[in-house]
Amino acid sequence: MKALIDRAIEAGTTRFVLLSSSALAEGGPAMGMVHPYLRERAAQWAVLQPSWFMQNFLGQHAAGIRDEDAIYSATGAGRVPFIDTDDIAHAAFRILTDEAPHNRAYVLTGPEALTYGDTAEIIGKARGKPVRHVAVSAEVLGARLRERGIPAQYAAMLAAMDAAIAGGAEDRITESVQLLTGRPARDFKSFAEANAGAWRCQGPELQG
Repeated sequence: MKALIDRAIEAGTTRFVLLSSSALAEGGPAMGMVHPYLRERAAQWAVLQPSWFMQNFLGQHAAGIRDEDAIYSATGAGRVPFIDTDDIAHAAFRILTDEAPHNRAYVLTGPEALTYGDTAEIIGKARGKPVRHVAVSAEVLGARLRERGIPAQYAAMLAAMDAAIAGGAEDRITESVQLLTGRPARDFKSFAEANAGAWRCQGPELQG
């Protein structure tokens, strides 16, 4: 990524927006290492650090919801301000097109911090069939992810991030989406209602 930034600057690019994560501090691993590099090298820059995506429930959690009526996590009672990826895109668009550069980082969140138990209840109501949150240890979650075909190193990282949520790492709300886009961030209830069909069994139900 640093090499790409250097080549872009040499070609005349002046403004950059880095999509990072609320879990990655400036100077930390992965995109966290690119964050200070942009600050030092780019004339105009911004870093977006979104919390966990609402769309994760349409990806990694979808099969468990459809097949087992359950969401598995090692988050315990930890809360997450889930954000809609459309809000992230709109924030990035504003930063890229605003006349003045921003030259700062933004932590992006949804309007409320929810436990996974809260999300299970909201999804259950939206699809018309209850969903439960199954709280497991980080070790059990890592094993479950590996069984679903996720590489061991990545599974361990995801499980560790769940453990961090259990410790309160994501329990905060910002007004960054409102500040950048001029409208409130989407709430989880409206997201669930709009996507309820994704969590319903697609085939014919067996009759007892």
